[in-house]
Amino acid sequence: MKRIPRYWWVVGLLFAVAVVLLSPLASPHPDGLERVAEDTGFIQEAEPSPYEVLPDYTVPGVGNEAASTIAAGIIGTLVVFGLGYGLSRALGRRGRAEGSASAGSGDVKQQQ
Repeated sequence: MKRIPRYWWVVGLLFAVAVVLLSPLASPHPDGLERVAEDTGFIQEAEPSPYEVLPDYTVPGVGNEAASTIAAGIIGTLVVFGLGYGLSRALGRRGRAEGSASAGSGDVKQQQ
């Protein structure tokens, strides 16, 4: 499998951070399941989640709402990017190791 040049990883990360910087301009109205729950009248039956890492896409302790949303977005983006990059590196190494092991064993079989 062909490796993605580091350049594209950096471009993707910079693009994601640029989108995060625009996040305070997003609509303040709820969407998805929260919107359906409001429209159908069962939002009051919702239970709080057992844990909140970044509640309502904000960073606790940051006073400015826009800055808090941007900080939460950057944290989330970096975590997801780090996990994706790390996983791709680990799987790439594993694939190369398996490829060289099977190539080596194929050479031995051909010589016998």
